[in-house]
Amino acid sequence: MRLRFPLGIDSFEKLITSKGYYVDKTEFICELLSVPFEVNLITRPRRFGKTLTLSMLKDFFDISKDSKEHFAGLAISKDINICERWMNKWPVLFLTLKNIEGMKFESVYNQLKAMLSDYCIENSYLSESEKINLDDRQLVQRFKSKSATDEEIKNSLYTLIRIMSIHYGKPVILLIDEYDVPLSNASENGYYRQMLDIIRSFLGKALKTNEYLKFAVITGCLRIAKESIFTGTNNFVTNSITSDRFDEYIGFTENDMQKILKDSGFEDHAEEIKDWYNGYRFGSINVYCPWDVLNHLAALQVNPNKAPENYWENTSHNGIIKTFISRDKLDVQDKFETLMTGGYILVTVNDNLTYDILKADYQIADKDVEAAEKNFWNLLYMTGYLTKASDEEIKGLSLKDRQAALKIPNEEVKSIFRTAIIEWFNESVQTIDRSELFNAFWEQNTESAENIISDILFDTISYYDYKESYYHAFLAGLFTGAGFAVESNYEYGNGRPDVIVKDRKNRRVLVIEVKHAGSEEKLSEECDRAIKQIEEKKYTLKLSKGYRTVISYGIAFYDKECRIKSVC
Repeated sequence: MRLRFPLGIDSFEKLITSKGYYVDKTEFICELLSVPFEVNLITRPRRFGKTLTLSMLKDFFDISKDSKEHFAGLAISKDINICERWMNKWPVLFLTLKNIEGMKFESVYNQLKAMLSDYCIENSYLSESEKINLDDRQLVQRFKSKSATDEEIKNSLYTLIRIMSIHYGKPVILLIDEYDVPLSNASENGYYRQMLDIIRSFLGKALKTNEYLKFAVITGCLRIAKESIFTGTNNFVTNSITSDRFDEYIGFTENDMQKILKDSGFEDHAEEIKDWYNGYRFGSINVYCPWDVLNHLAALQVNPNKAPENYWENTSHNGIIKTFISRDKLDVQDKFETLMTGGYILVTVNDNLTYDILKADYQIADKDVEAAEKNFWNLLYMTGYLTKASDEEIKGLSLKDRQAALKIPNEEVKSIFRTAIIEWFNESVQTIDRSELFNAFWEQNTESAENIISDILFDTISYYDYKESYYHAFLAGLFTGAGFAVESNYEYGNGRPDVIVKDRKNRRVLVIEVKHAGSEEKLSEECDRAIKQIEEKKYTLKLSKGYRTVISYGIAFYDKECRIKSVC
């Protein structure tokens, strides 16, 4: 039987009532209530189920609902005491900020006002209840009509909590999803300080000594403490990816996966799913990314032979990696190569970060280079691009206080690194003078071409499994954007040469076949093999009819060394 995997569904009520497949995480409620912190900040990377978790909490606590049937048979239903005291007994204010994003501050600010307007329209009692005084009802009307002042918008969250509490005669449970998305987006688009001012005020008064607040659960990627968003908040606790508390409730554990694979009938895909989508270390356990797992299982239901692919790449802020490696003052290439070859790097962990280090105009003073690099590694860690190495992987290693050995978690994230590095190279190579290299190729000065390419390779980031595909893209990138027509894997003769470089103006062309040598001693042999392939498959036959000069190149690579042979 085909399972209904909840792709794109982050409403708990909708998931349950539509008979979607749900991995039971309702014991999270027991854990949440076991320690009475007034404000709980839970930080996790994107696409790990934070929105669905908060939606589940809303469905459970919301006084305006009768959701007993939604939780029937789930783990929380066995705790009679909690269900009697808490289920549908409290007013709940749930907002998600994950869609508050845009290129300009004014647009995003209007989105925030629209979100408040929609909330007040959906909860019409806020402007109609006789328990609420006229001034407050008129204020809610201004939220509805989007005519509230800036100060009223900044205080709106506190205002709504207060009004809800007055109406119901009980303190309010506040749930805020992805609170830092507007700040991350603002950093990328150049209005970080303006957005920070809004978010700091929006959350600040609602969380600090609020008599109308029962408790709050807030999710995001980072704890942004540097700018005092949470400073002064009483009874506050952060549960980051370094914390043991809640470590099993956001994301799929190994036990979850065993059940999911058994239910779906895809147990024979366990290893490939583990290699691609597992490896995140939250607290003391390894966790799979739910978004990736469910997407891949849904694909397998259509095609049982479907290979794993990258589902996370376009759901997060993958520009982080390219931003990092493009910082001139940060000498991080060796560490990136260590990570890409499956190794780990040592970093002092700090979960109090800020997104403003991603700004394009972010300047790193000479004295701050070390701190800036540490912040970048921590940002990659907190946002899911790196994770802690297991105890077995660092066996015998002595770590200092707050120090962690970080690695790339899985094949999916490694592919994101690979893409970012190639894009960075293709962009950066356009800024260097390549005229000497081009002349060497057209003049068949192979020794000069070898030296130049080896120098460029030395300044790039490489790793063991690039092999021919990486070097192929590397060479194509060297000639791209320089006035030549560059073709890759186009059909010529009886096959597809790796790279064709056409200089139409001078009616000359390069035919390049790339090989990866198993050792430095085999570079010459692989060059000969490449030349032989060009000749046997007649790659130059068609080209010789239109170009006066056709030069064939066999180029072999090993690590950051290359050997070049040519035939004209």
